[in-house]
Amino acid sequence: MNGRLLLILLSAPLMAGPREDFARGVLEAARGKDPIDWYQKALAADPEAWPLVRKVAGLETARGGIEAASTLYREFAARHPERLEAQLAYADFLGEVSPRDDFAAKLAGESLEKALVRFPGSIGVRRRLFRSYEQRGMRERSLAMFDEVEKSESPGMARFGLELARNLFEADDQQAQSRVDAMLDRAMASFPGNAGLAKAASEYFRTSGRLDRAVAVLEQHVAAAPSSLELRTRLGILLFAADRGEEGVRVLREVLEIDPRRWLAHQALAKYFRKVDRPEEARAHAAERLKLRGGDASEFAELAQEWLDADEPRNARLLLEKGVFDAPEDAELAALLAVATRRDPETASRAAGRFREAEALSGNDGPAAQPDFQLAFAGYLIESGKPELAEAKLRSAIKGYPPEAREETAAALRQLADLWDAQGKNEAAAKSLRRRAEALIPAESK
Repeated sequence: MNGRLLLILLSAPLMAGPREDFARGVLEAARGKDPIDWYQKALAADPEAWPLVRKVAGLETARGGIEAASTLYREFAARHPERLEAQLAYADFLGEVSPRDDFAAKLAGESLEKALVRFPGSIGVRRRLFRSYEQRGMRERSLAMFDEVEKSESPGMARFGLELARNLFEADDQQAQSRVDAMLDRAMASFPGNAGLAKAASEYFRTSGRLDRAVAVLEQHVAAAPSSLELRTRLGILLFAADRGEEGVRVLREVLEIDPRRWLAHQALAKYFRKVDRPEEARAHAAERLKLRGGDASEFAELAQEWLDADEPRNARLLLEKGVFDAPEDAELAALLAVATRRDPETASRAAGRFREAEALSGNDGPAAQPDFQLAFAGYLIESGKPELAEAKLRSAIKGYPPEAREETAAALRQLADLWDAQGKNEAAAKSLRRRAEALIPAESK
């Protein structure tokens, strides 16, 4: 039992009142019993306790006492017009329990109109009141609300104005669009550094097909708030979309100079560099994005293979170590990591354990059975002075390569022939292997 609750109960004779009754209600609820009688008793002793009002009203609603709950909310809201949370809770209650009831919508609307007089700057009141108007078919009042909101220059009201406009006007209404444009221009002129406003305005212009204006809004914001890295990143992405690629690169590189852990900037740069055929830069940013954000094992494997194909095993290894940490049971990642570890001079001496781990995860038919893995393992075994084991791996690799892998097959054939020559055995067979390799890929063409 909660120590504080136990203290309250033990001292009950000395402090009988709403706190004791509330504590007993909590205890009853913990025992799986209905606590409402105790909460009602506490509320009767302290009817101005808003948390108790909500607690009892919620319990009444749960057991079907809608009228009792409504009375609690309505009377408390009437007694406390200065309590915004009470006005909103009453309106929300009516909407939740009677979503299609016009009379309930009318009650909620009247309560909200009174609240709006006291809280003219409350977007929460206005949003609920707008829904009430729309539910009751009072479009003129909805339009009047937009007229009023449109004149405000505050960031919050401008964003709410966008919300209203989406509900009130058709997308091709040019007059309405001009009004919204002017509203946003005024708000941005007064509050260019407000991130929420800039994001909403930019998205509005982007989705209405005016990418140049979307970019201009973010440029205005970034000039006023250089530390707004989220929207600076968004600006870079929009510059790419506007075919202003080098400007986008500059903006995103500036973001990464400030915060190298902005994964979205890395992702955008990786996509752009792939698009313009700059693979080295694309790989670098794609790797950073995976290290920061994570991803599917297949994403790690695909990018690591690119690093290996580009003869950059160290980068592949560093990426794969992160991938294997995230997905320790993935056999493909383990196999690639073994290959990268073997090919990276910094870690080649530690490759044995990686190869064994990959084989254990892979089983007989998994990634470790693939010819590239077998060929890499064979190279490690040769360097480690284990020619018999290496020969078995080389034979497996030669057998596993498909007919179109001519260059890879030729390399494995030559490596096996070299192994036999080093051992002074199978001279005729070694010559035969070299002839097969020559037929696939002539040595002078390599």
